[in-house]
Amino acid sequence: MKTKKQATIGHALIPILTLIATLFLAIVVYEQDPHIPMIIATIVAVAISLYSLGYTWDELEKSAIATIQLAMQAVLILMVIGTVIGVWILSGTVPTMIYYGLQIIAPGIFLIATAIICAIVAISTGSSWTTAGTVGIALLGIGQGLGMPDYIIAGAIISGAYFGDKLSPLSDTTNLAPAMAGSALFEHIKYMLYTTIPSFIIALILYGIIGSRYSGQALDTANIDIILSGMSSNFNISPLLLLPPVIVILLVIFKIPAIPGLIAGTTIGGIFASIFQGSGFGEIINAAHNGFTSETGIEVVDELLTGGGLDSMLWTVSLIILAMVFGGIMEKTGMLGAIGKTILKFANNTGSLITATILTSIAVNILAAEQYLSIVIPGRMYKDIYAERGLHPKVLSRTLEDAGTLTSPLIPWNTCGAFMYSVLLVSPFEYAPFAFLNLISPIIAIIYGFTGFKIATIDNKNQDIDKKNI
Repeated sequence: MKTKKQATIGHALIPILTLIATLFLAIVVYEQDPHIPMIIATIVAVAISLYSLGYTWDELEKSAIATIQLAMQAVLILMVIGTVIGVWILSGTVPTMIYYGLQIIAPGIFLIATAIICAIVAISTGSSWTTAGTVGIALLGIGQGLGMPDYIIAGAIISGAYFGDKLSPLSDTTNLAPAMAGSALFEHIKYMLYTTIPSFIIALILYGIIGSRYSGQALDTANIDIILSGMSSNFNISPLLLLPPVIVILLVIFKIPAIPGLIAGTTIGGIFASIFQGSGFGEIINAAHNGFTSETGIEVVDELLTGGGLDSMLWTVSLIILAMVFGGIMEKTGMLGAIGKTILKFANNTGSLITATILTSIAVNILAAEQYLSIVIPGRMYKDIYAERGLHPKVLSRTLEDAGTLTSPLIPWNTCGAFMYSVLLVSPFEYAPFAFLNLISPIIAIIYGFTGFKIATIDNKNQDIDKKNI
C-alpha cells in the first residue's frame, strides 16, 4: 500500500484552476454547458490523488459514490418538483398565481409592484430565469413607458425574481444548498426568512423612494393585458386554484417531509387539472413526465407557461452528480481541507467564518462563472468546519444562498448574469447597484454572524438552538 501524502494548497489549486479555465472556455467562449469541464477537472483531481498523494482508485471511487449518496434526497426532491411544475401549469394553478399577481400595478408603486410580482411568479415557478425572461420583459416595457431608466427596472426585476427563486421549494438551488450543507429543505427555507425578508423589505422601501418620482405618469398596460388575456382565454382562472400551493405550505407548517408533501402537491394539482381544465389522465401523466407545452400563440405567454416535468430536472441532476464526484474526491484526499485551512487562518470566529463562506461563494461565481458551483464547492469545503464550530447545518445552507444564489446575476460572465443580460438587454454592471435584495442579503448575513443573531448552534444532545451570541 502506498504511503499517503498530505495534500497542500498547491495540490488543491491545480484541479480548481483547471475547473475555472475549462468552465470559462466552455461557458463564456463556446456557450456550452458546465458538465464536461466538471468531468475534466475531476480527471485532473483523480490524477493528482493517484500519482501525487498515494490514493487508490478503489478509495476514490468509494468516496465519490458515498458523496453522491449525500445528494440523493435533493435529487429525488428535484425530480418530484419537476412533476409539480408541469402539473400545476396544466391545472391552471401557476397561471392563476401569475394572473392575480399582474393586477396589482399602479404608477406610484410600480417598482415595488414589479419586485412583488416577480417574487410571486418566481415562487410559483421556482425559476428566476423564467420570471425575468417573461413577466420581467413585460414589466420592463411598462417601466419604459413611465420614463424610468432600464437599469432601475431591471434591478427591481432581479430582486423580486431572486427573492422568489431563493424561497421557492420548486427551485433547484433551494434544494441544492441544504443538500450540500446537510440540512432539511423546509428547515432551510424557514431559516432563510431571517435574512431574506429584512433584505426584501429594505429593497421595497428603496424602490418606493425611487418610484415616488414617477407617481404622476400614465400607465401603459398593453403588454400586461396581452398576458392576462392569453391566460384567461386558455385556462379557467379561479381563486380555488391557489389551494394546491396553500396546501403544500400547510403541510410544511405541520412538518410533513418534503418528498411526500410535494407528491401531495402533484396529486392535488392533477385532480384540479381534471376538474378545472378538463384534462384527461394521459395529459396529466404527460405534464408530470415531459412538462407542459403552452400553445396559445402568444409568445410571452408560451414562454412563461412552457416547462416543468420530471425530464426537465435531469440536466440539473446530472450536474449535481458530477459536482458531487468532484467534491467527494477533493474532500477525501484532503485538497478541500487544505483550501479551508488556508482560509480559516483568517476566520477565528463565527462572523469571520460566515464572511469567508460568502466571499468564497462570490469568488466561485466570479471565477467559475456558474451558480451551482458557488453552492457546491463552498458547501463541501465548509460543512465539516461549521460542524466543528458547533454551528447548525442550516446556518451554512442559508449562507450559501445569501451569497452564491444572490450574487450570480450580478456578474456579467456568470451564466445567470449572461442570461439576464440576454433577456433584459441591460448590463449587470448597470443594474447591479439597483438589485438591492442581492446586495443587502449577504451584508445582513455577515452582520448576523458577528452579532450572533439568529445563528443556530448544536448542543451536546444534537439539538439545535438559536443563541443571540455565540
